[in-house]
Amino acid sequence: MWSKIFPKRFALLKAFVLIFLSISFLVRLSLYIWDFKEVDQGIFNLLHTFLTGLLFDIGTVSFFTLPYLLYLLLFPTKWYGTIVDKVITVLGFFLGVLIIYFSFFAEFTFWDEFHRRFNFIAVDYLIYTYEVVQNINESYPLPILISSILALVALNIFLVHRLGYFRETYHNTTTLGQKLFAAIPWFLISVIFALYVNNEQAEWSENRYNNEISKAGIYSFFAAFRNNELSYTEFYKTIPEKVAFKKVKNALAGSSNNFVHPQTNGILRTIKNSDSATTEQKPNVIFICIESLSGSFLNSMGNDQNLTPNIDALANEGVFFTNFYATGTRTVRGMEAITLSIPPTPGRSIVKRKNNTGLFTIGEVFKEKGYDRNFFYGGDGYFDNMNTFFGGNGFNIIDRGRGFLLDKSIKTKRTNIEDNEVTFENAWGVCDTDIYNKVIKESDKAHGMGRPFFDFVMTTSNHKPYTYPEGKIDIPSGSGRDGAVKYTDYAIGEFFRIARTKPWFKNTVFVIMSDHCANSAGRGELDVKNHHIPALIYNLRNEQPKKVVTMSSQIDIFPTLFGLLGWDYDSNFFGMDVLKLKPEDGRAFIGTYRKLGLLKDEHVMVLGDQQTSNFYKWNPVDNNLKGLPMDNDFLENTISWYQVADYLYTHKGLEIKH
Repeated sequence: MWSKIFPKRFALLKAFVLIFLSISFLVRLSLYIWDFKEVDQGIFNLLHTFLTGLLFDIGTVSFFTLPYLLYLLLFPTKWYGTIVDKVITVLGFFLGVLIIYFSFFAEFTFWDEFHRRFNFIAVDYLIYTYEVVQNINESYPLPILISSILALVALNIFLVHRLGYFRETYHNTTTLGQKLFAAIPWFLISVIFALYVNNEQAEWSENRYNNEISKAGIYSFFAAFRNNELSYTEFYKTIPEKVAFKKVKNALAGSSNNFVHPQTNGILRTIKNSDSATTEQKPNVIFICIESLSGSFLNSMGNDQNLTPNIDALANEGVFFTNFYATGTRTVRGMEAITLSIPPTPGRSIVKRKNNTGLFTIGEVFKEKGYDRNFFYGGDGYFDNMNTFFGGNGFNIIDRGRGFLLDKSIKTKRTNIEDNEVTFENAWGVCDTDIYNKVIKESDKAHGMGRPFFDFVMTTSNHKPYTYPEGKIDIPSGSGRDGAVKYTDYAIGEFFRIARTKPWFKNTVFVIMSDHCANSAGRGELDVKNHHIPALIYNLRNEQPKKVVTMSSQIDIFPTLFGLLGWDYDSNFFGMDVLKLKPEDGRAFIGTYRKLGLLKDEHVMVLGDQQTSNFYKWNPVDNNLKGLPMDNDFLENTISWYQVADYLYTHKGLEIKH
């Protein structure tokens, strides 16, 4: 029977399948050992993890076999073993094995950062090859890795040759009928996996680590390639539109809010913050979005390593939000939440999706108040579509400028960070000190012109490979995350030391927040702790330092700032002024590209893309989620926020209405 499944002409195909399955097993075993403390152990969980993985490996390798199977079927018997046959066979085998080893090595680097198999992030990285290759080159010994991969490929070819697989492939009389019989099972497996199997079927456990290890990395990559934009109405639970909008409007309604079109499917409203006791302020606003700054890094949030003395000092002198959460786990997700004040959308962030220009962002509020709006980024802002998003929504661009605005129709002012302004640069851009110096230089210019300015500053130093200028802190560059955090804090301190000497400082409010946490992996559906970030507003006029304990998330920070400044403005935002909420009314939106959650009073509702919903009690001490009986009212409230957000995006309800 074995000879019928793999006749002699299929000998090299058999070798390839065995190599693929063997290496995939070793990768899965390595990941299992790597996170042994996180996986659910026991013989049943072990077997389920590896047997599920084997099934997905067989499905994956079936797709690899298709080009070679077609060649084997179409190549005439009389030409077996000719020079043409040998060249095509050896070259194809070499490329196939090279792809296997390259992808599996890449999986380890991806797991090291995200503790996940390939997903839509890996797909996005294909587009931004410069930053990614540079990051890998600066983080890992790339020449050694490439040499190792080539050596392993050569070793495999040598062993396969010594075992006679090439000779058997060339010297045989396998007929077309025998080849068809052997090929049909592989075609059937490919069809079954293409039509009836999806990556989510590997998610059999409540433990996310077991699920991820059960998957096949290459299969996960192509699954993400097909599904990095998810239709909310197709994949998630819904309720009637009118019910959803009514619930959201009731939550957003207040004595200071008046809906512009109360009978329509929209949330546009006029917000009144001014009264007889409040004078509208128009200070400059510099918003600093810090890369990957988890709340757990700050002494003021429980850390004892003294990595962030400057940020801690600012937190103690400003309005400090201690119960504050990032909506997602990537920079573009944070940007979406901050600029649009919207819960996370499933799949890609709006920053990277179509129809993402001409939207009602926080920049529109600043524009109506007479502000110049600027987006600062230390790398090239074409990365993650940032320049198109910010430029297409009215911001001037200040970046490193190797590339271009992806959308040629966008007309915006772009300023380059010149070589003579750079003291240190890595794969992701200039160091934080350099970007802050550029902010100060541009602020001096704006102040000289007499116009208020709003700056959105995105930092890069707290990112792998964790390199920064030597001699600034007592931790060597490139030695790990702690050093990057400490340098990030050092750069903040230097920025404020210089800014305090400027004539515009007294009339400038600073908002500091993280884009997301340093880690995103967790055992449960959503890792709540790995969404907990710091946020603070500093240098407000006539505002005493305070700690805000009301639960909130990134969508709330600018509505809160606008309230503190006494601004009346039109709003299309889902965020609220946290200082006007009762503590028990606080809530936070958290999610991944597939899971959407609402956190309130240590209760979490999680919506999944298989129209699932799960209700949990979150324990902040051990970060565990304990399943609870479904609360239908909580469920409908959660659905309403996400359904309305998706509706407004897909029906152009987020666009600026003139």
